[in-house]
Amino acid sequence: MKILLLGKNGQVGWELQRALAPLGEVIALGSGGSAEWPGLCGDLAQPQALAATVRAVAPAWIVNAAAYTAVDKAESQADLAHLVNAVAPGVLAREAAALGAWLVHYSTDYVFDGSGQTPWVEDAPVGPLNVYGHSKLAGEVAVRASGCRHLIFRTSWVYAARGGNFAKTMLKLAAERDALQVVADQFGAPTGAELLADVTAHTLRSASFQPQLSGTYHLAAGGETSWHGYASHLIALARAAGRPLRVAENGIAAVPASRFPTPAPRPANSRLNTHKLRDAFGLTLPAWQAGVERLLAELPA
Repeated sequence: MKILLLGKNGQVGWELQRALAPLGEVIALGSGGSAEWPGLCGDLAQPQALAATVRAVAPAWIVNAAAYTAVDKAESQADLAHLVNAVAPGVLAREAAALGAWLVHYSTDYVFDGSGQTPWVEDAPVGPLNVYGHSKLAGEVAVRASGCRHLIFRTSWVYAARGGNFAKTMLKLAAERDALQVVADQFGAPTGAELLADVTAHTLRSASFQPQLSGTYHLAAGGETSWHGYASHLIALARAAGRPLRVAENGIAAVPASRFPTPAPRPANSRLNTHKLRDAFGLTLPAWQAGVERLLAELPA
């Protein structure tokens, strides 16, 4: 089986190279091209070249782990966000449909308006609060409209040992400051890139033999917390592991999101209901704490 992976250098794409390898030949591309695969384009900002690449590779599966993810910058770069997050996935989906291939595409809880406290189900009404959310929703719509067989995974609060993310920022600040202020009125489930990659590989193999599994699924670690709860757990683990920290044990203050205004509004409720995914594919999703513990063990002291 031939798999075309886009976004190989991102947090999820890096883990996907490992997770997909046992399933077949993986042609992994980043936005800057590849010396290993000359002439192929992995840049989602070049839809025509992307379409030509899909035709040249003729994969059984396209796994799109690339995206425009600068949430605040998207407010002033709406055209670029739409090109990468909406137009390009639509192109990939249409090429997949023409080939009879599958498409895996990653989306976000930001397609919802963040209201309430109930975890979002897949068919809940959408209502993005920012440009990034609108662009990701448009990408979902384009994939579904193409008629290709697809797996769309909405996820939230992604992190990894590779790349920049909230967890690494908190550890850095905890080593530099006596006190921290962390948002306590936004809720979700921190989800490791390795979990996303491993679940993707499992579902890809299952769906290859069960085309009726095509559809949209919510994929996040088990449980829920606030950003404050996430940071507190992470820093407590780091302290217990003997990492050098400056922040006091009671030095992590819980504050409202309004304390840190941003160009793009964030949803307060990023909880995702994962029952559909777990039932369809026979999966157990580990608690978010387990992934954070693993992350800490992987990071250099």
